[in-house]
Amino acid sequence: MSTLPKMKTSRFLLFRRLIIFILAGLLICYHIYTLCDLYLSVGTSTHTTFEYVQSVLRVMITLSLLLVVFGKRWALYGMWAAITGLVATHYWAHFGKLPVDFTLGRHPLSYLKGFIFPSIITMAFHTSSQNGDSNADA
Repeated sequence: MSTLPKMKTSRFLLFRRLIIFILAGLLICYHIYTLCDLYLSVGTSTHTTFEYVQSVLRVMITLSLLLVVFGKRWALYGMWAAITGLVATHYWAHFGKLPVDFTLGRHPLSYLKGFIFPSIITMAFHTSSQNGDSNADA
């Protein structure tokens, strides 16, 4: 009789790990695409300090998300630090009147939606590690 609850728990655990994998994968692909578009596309070869700061943060996000996918709990701290830094650079561009296109016509609170996927990833990671996921490091 104890097999049925265990099967439900393992399916739920698999579902949460799948959510982490899909959301982290989307974010990793997006940030790698953005970096490639910035540095490999035809255009100006001179970049601003703003672009370099964002590039470093995007690399940090990508690396920390890869570690999160592999079950490293401490990588969540790096993910949150880098994503918070990236959102902060968006506010820097918005209120600092930097000549970037993404600030045109945007409400200042719209940058906070950058926290949605990381929040879901964190909740899914913590609930999966609390229920006996052997891949999660303390």
